[in-house]
Parts: sequence; C-alpha cells; structure tokens
Amino acid sequence: MTRKPSHLFYQGRQRRPVLDQARGVYIWDVDGKRYLDGSSGAMVCNIGHSNERVLDAMRRQMEKATFGYRLHFETEASEKLAAKTAALCPEGLNRVFFVSGGSEAVESALKLARQYTLAAGHPDRWKVIAREPSYHGSTLGALAVTGYAPLTGPFAPMMREMPKVPAPRAYLDGLDPADPATGRHYADMLEAKILQEGPESVLAFIVEPVGGASTGALVPPAGYMERVQEICREHGVLLILDEVMTGAGRTGAFLATDHWGLEPDIIVMSKGFAAGYVPLGAMVAHERLVEAVLDAGGFAHGYTYAGNPLACAAGLAVIDEIERQGLVANAGAMGARLKSRLEALKQRHAIIGDVRGKGLLLAFEFMADRANKAPLPAHLRAFERFPQIAYEKGLIVYSRRTRGGLEGDHILVCPPMIATETHLDEIIAILDDALVQLEAEIRPALSRSA
Repeated sequence: MTRKPSHLFYQGRQRRPVLDQARGVYIWDVDGKRYLDGSSGAMVCNIGHSNERVLDAMRRQMEKATFGYRLHFETEASEKLAAKTAALCPEGLNRVFFVSGGSEAVESALKLARQYTLAAGHPDRWKVIAREPSYHGSTLGALAVTGYAPLTGPFAPMMREMPKVPAPRAYLDGLDPADPATGRHYADMLEAKILQEGPESVLAFIVEPVGGASTGALVPPAGYMERVQEICREHGVLLILDEVMTGAGRTGAFLATDHWGLEPDIIVMSKGFAAGYVPLGAMVAHERLVEAVLDAGGFAHGYTYAGNPLACAAGLAVIDEIERQGLVANAGAMGARLKSRLEALKQRHAIIGDVRGKGLLLAFEFMADRANKAPLPAHLRAFERFPQIAYEKGLIVYSRRTRGGLEGDHILVCPPMIATETHLDEIIAILDDALVQLEAEIRPALSRSA
C-alpha cells in the first residue's frame, strides 16, 4: 500500500512502519508485526511500555491539572518527585531542577556551574572539559562539550568548543581495564589537560560514568572515576556526571554514581527517569552551589515546562514501579546474564571484537580483526545495516560508531529493566540470526580488503 507523504522530517527520508500499540517489552505496528524493544527505544523505556500503574497516576493528575507554571504555583507532583529524587542522590545533592530532556539537563548544569563560579568570585573559570568521544546533547551548549565530529562539525563556527581528553578505551589501547594503573593513566590525562588550560580557567569536567551511545557502554577502568573525582577536588573543578542514560537503574544501581561511591557536584538525568511516558529530566545539584547562586540574585535560566505536574506525576510513578518491582536488581541480574550470552555470541561470530557494559547497558563492537583491533571498513556502514537486519527480524537495537563517529561500528543491546530470561532467549536468537546474515553480506568486501 502506498503511504501518503509525510510532513514530518528528522534525520533523513527513511520511512518506518506505523506504530499501533506497545506493551511490556513489545511493540506492534498497524500490520500486526511484533518487535521486541531491545534498546528500550533510545535507552529510555526502562520499565517497559504501557505500565498501568503509571498510566493511572497520569490519569489522576490529568483530572486535577495538566499545567501549572512554576512562577505561579507550586505543585504537589513536582514537590514529591523532587524530594524522592534528592533522597536517591548522594548526600548534599538535594536541589532539583526539572527539564524536558537530556540536552536541557546538560545545558542547565553548564549554566548553573558557571553562575556558581561567578557567585563564588572566580569569573575566569569558564572552560568545561569533556571526553573524546562523547555525547552530551544536541543544543549548542551541550554540543560544545560533545566529542563526536559528525554531530559537532557542522556547527563548530556557531559555538565555543571546549577542551577534550581521551575517553578511557583501554580495550583499544591494549591496556588491562582491571588494573588500577590503567585507570590512573587515563585520569592523569584529565589532570594534564587542567594544568595545560590553567586550573584558574577550568570550571568543570563532564563525564558519563558508564559511556552511552558515543563509546558503546564503555565501563571505566578500575580506579578511574575515583581518581577523576580527586583531581577535580584538588583543582577546584566541578564534577558533573551525565546520567541521562545510566540513571534510573539501568546499570544495576539507581545511579551509576553509586557503583563507585562518588559525590559529584551536579548530576543530570533523563531518558529512564520518566521511562518514555512523558518528556522529563532533572538536574540535581549540591545545595552549596544552589544557595550561592540564589544568594547572588537567582538562577538566570528556565524552561516553560520545568516542573510540569503531569510529567512529574508520571516520573514519580515510574520510580515507584522501579522500587515496587525490584527493577534495579533485575537490571543487574539480567544484565550479567545477557552480557555472558553476548560473550558467547562473540565466540561464534568473528566480527564481534568486544563486548562491554554494565547492567542492561550493554554493547558489542564489530571488528575486522580482533588481534589488531582493526574496525570494519567504514564504507560497509555496518552500524546502519545490522540494526536494519535485526529490525526486519523483529528486534530493535541501537547503534553508533565508537571511534569519533567515523568508524568502529557498535550495537547497543539495552532491553527494558523488566526483561526476563525468556526475553533474553529471544534477543540472542535474533541477534545470532542477524549476525549470520551480516557476515554473509560483508564477507566478499572483507575478502577483497584482506
């Protein structure tokens, strides 16, 4: 059937089936085909689709009010969610600013950090160091701290790009990620960059505690995060943890921060925070930052939908479901089993060069040669082709390129935190089948380049 032209546009011209309904880990299109949501959308739908308790909470809030502007009213929903969020964060991080998504959360964190340093009497601090590769959002401020050339390059003349340090990709550098010396090696690069830029000019370091799409679920080497925190404190640099993807339980702790007992200055969350039921995110800041900014005249920043009562009611219900169902623990347990099964796939398929991740934030990276870590030829565009093959077989996965966005195809496998062993069986079976097909398709090209 010929479909009518669409007035929508996003990244390109590709059309997709029309969504009909979604329940649990499955989505159906209008033709009745079922898809297993093996990436939770874009690592968003942590508690699965169409949870009745969340929908009921949203209905109750809609019957009371769907909007109350923050300058006119406080709302019960936003106050309750703020209190709950603060209770789940490290001590002192008890001031919450709600947003509609991850990019807004990062933008808010950068602005709060800058206003804090002005209030503290250090106007020369403005540089925010980030990692290469990294991704922190699509606004110009968030792109300035993003290290991903295909996404930042077109806009470089429009923004002030910030300093970068290498991400701790020990597996590519031939280093042992379990050796604390490896963690110190990469953390020392941060200190060297701070000294190079001049500590008096460096405002903050922003980092994903477990890598997201840009590095494919990169888990830091032993000692890295702890040493990074020490370095930031030694030089008066604020530590901003981007938990947009890792927050709300995905890594087997409510915050990935908890795996290392960190005490950052600011945490940003979104995605799983409201699990796709509404657009919602949060910046959570240490009280000393917020009080200083408020004492200096107030936070010069805001969004129309900040603290929207309907969004906050949904977010609170999502956290309630995470706790009621024990989904953080399930993410840890199912994640360990899924990672083990991805490792088994690696043994059967030579093009898988690395498997990594924590909890249900997992990925595998394609390589032409495991021994020398050579990536698949970029022109094969395996990061696009493999998800399409899996999609046609009824499995949704997510992909990017690990090596600066230019090569190093990786596939993120991140099902909802309600996933069971049966779901893992289905995921692995389809991945196995899709890998066989991809290998058959690219074998001639690999043979020519050998």
